[in-house]
Amino acid sequence: MRIAIVKLSALGDIVHAMVALQFIKANHPGIEIDWIVEERFSGVLVDNPDISQILTVDLKTLKTKKSAIITEISKVRSYTKRQYDLVIDAQGLLKSAITARLLGNQVAGFDKHSIREKAAAWLYSQTVSCPYHENTIGRNAAVLSHPLGFTISPEEILAKKPFLYADFQAINLDAYFQRKRPTIVFVIGSTWPSRNYPPEKFVNIAKALQENCLVIWGNAQEKSKAEWMSTQSANIKVMPPLNLNALKAVIAKSNLVIGNDTGPTHFAWALNRPSITIFGPTPVNRVYQTAINKTVKSKSIVNPYKLNKNDDSIKDIDERLIIDQARMLLTTPDLETY
Repeated sequence: MRIAIVKLSALGDIVHAMVALQFIKANHPGIEIDWIVEERFSGVLVDNPDISQILTVDLKTLKTKKSAIITEISKVRSYTKRQYDLVIDAQGLLKSAITARLLGNQVAGFDKHSIREKAAAWLYSQTVSCPYHENTIGRNAAVLSHPLGFTISPEEILAKKPFLYADFQAINLDAYFQRKRPTIVFVIGSTWPSRNYPPEKFVNIAKALQENCLVIWGNAQEKSKAEWMSTQSANIKVMPPLNLNALKAVIAKSNLVIGNDTGPTHFAWALNRPSITIFGPTPVNRVYQTAINKTVKSKSIVNPYKLNKNDDSIKDIDERLIIDQARMLLTTPDLETY
């Protein structure tokens, strides 16, 4: 059997869906799984042994270059030569549903009551019901397992094996990690300003913990914040630009990740590394809390159906809450790294 999974973006959403791969393989050992993804995010899927082929699209280009739609449709149609027995749209957007429908006739996805863009469900031949406000990881597990005739339990997800893979030979991290000192990675950016914990509070955390702290960044504004942070504490180092392979390697080697609700922070959960995810205007049900993966949430009430990008409540979270959790997690016996 050969299937295609359509999960185009974003980084954290792709990670949350990837957890299902190991369980699909366990229940269908002979299955071939291809993954269709936006080209800029494909690196997160690289080297995963459960994926047969990573097939890319560049739909983001269509926002500025409408004529590219012919090229992208032709590209997707060329993938049909793989002759899929089933295509699963794990995203539930019109763009992902159309992509899935171009790949084959047998298409599964969420029903109209389980997604924001309800029209996407019209393009599916099989639908899965899972309320939109339910845990994001559980939703991904449901839509990727039910069409294949099995379920993935919360207990199985909690006992998952790490599922991101990095080529450590492609990057030298010796200058940033210390043998006898725990390393904490700070993830200071995200897609919205209101999702970002203040840099001065990250500095306070670094000063309180007195460990080796690495700051990762994704654009010029974040780099500027990281550089300012490094001037405020000798414990803070700014990482160089990281591609997705290097980012996976850094998170895999870390003792603790502290960051906003964004893709690189979720890498820690995928790699079974300790983490603290800081939530403001987004719902905590986007993650699984475990013995080593914790959350801190602001006092604001979040409507998962209509997120408020002007909710700046993350700035009011007392850093002492994070410091206390970090100290506890740093005492956890170190887990195996890649």
